[in-house]
Amino acid sequence: MNKWLTTTTAVCLMAFASLAVNAAEKNTKAAPEQKTEKPANDPSYFFPPKMQSFKLYGDAAVPNSKPAPDEETGADKGWIQKVSQPQIQVYLPAKVKTTGASVVIFPGGAYWGLTFDYEGVQQATYFVDHGIAAFVVKYRIPNDAWMVDKSVGPIQDAQQAMKFARQHASEWGLDPNRMGAVGFSAGGHLASTLATHFDKLQIENPDNVNLRPDFLVLVYPVISMDSKVTHLDSRKALLGEKPTAERINYFSNELQVTANTPPTLLLHAVDDKLVDVKNSILFLEALKKEKVPVEARFFEKGDHGFFLLPRDRWQSPIMEWLTTNGWLNLKKS
Repeated sequence: MNKWLTTTTAVCLMAFASLAVNAAEKNTKAAPEQKTEKPANDPSYFFPPKMQSFKLYGDAAVPNSKPAPDEETGADKGWIQKVSQPQIQVYLPAKVKTTGASVVIFPGGAYWGLTFDYEGVQQATYFVDHGIAAFVVKYRIPNDAWMVDKSVGPIQDAQQAMKFARQHASEWGLDPNRMGAVGFSAGGHLASTLATHFDKLQIENPDNVNLRPDFLVLVYPVISMDSKVTHLDSRKALLGEKPTAERINYFSNELQVTANTPPTLLLHAVDDKLVDVKNSILFLEALKKEKVPVEARFFEKGDHGFFLLPRDRWQSPIMEWLTTNGWLNLKKS
């Protein structure tokens, strides 16, 4: 009996061994057909692609434009003036880092020029490093020489930039429902104008692309056109020497907030000598009144441009706010 059990056990073990070998051979043959999620030999997976630049309106005519020579200057110095031909630069994160979120960035410059390097390109690089795609807008500088109505030129370009970003979202693997606007100084006025005037169409939009930013980050922004609060040079450049009360109210964005204004983060230095911190406070109060989610970080010292602050002191709160509010949730594959 014992001998019979020993023989039976040996036969079973040999059968199991044979099955294991066959399974291993099948797995080995199937291995080349399996897809790898992380292509270790593909550098593009680990490094961000090269920046791409596009005409903001493509081959279409730029709306609200007069025939005029292109006299743009200063691109090599990071301070661009006389912009009459708007463009948009696209910065995409490496695939290994991408979150699917994106921001449309509006540099400041008092509507006289664009602080394009510091408040545009450098900020785009920061967002890309955190897995967020960035669209930097070289919007038109208000000027009667190349615009029919200079006051609406920038908001036209802002609406077109948001339209462009959403139209290309699937192409670049971006979530069209996690696209925010970021604005600095006068670019903050433009971003807040976009966020409060997105339903007042200034461009052609036959496909009804959503022009509302999903979230808003305003850094030492101009908000109001009220002479007691505004940055007067910005108001003069946008609205002229003697704007009407109607025009002042229309572009005083604290007066244009509704319950549909996007959730907002405000960053401002109390000692800002160029753009009064009251601009951010007025916008904060207006958002609070309409029950729009809002958070503000006011720094005791930092002045305009935050040149007195280490970058991580004011940039980190942006990432903290975006993360806390779920804007950086990874896309579901």
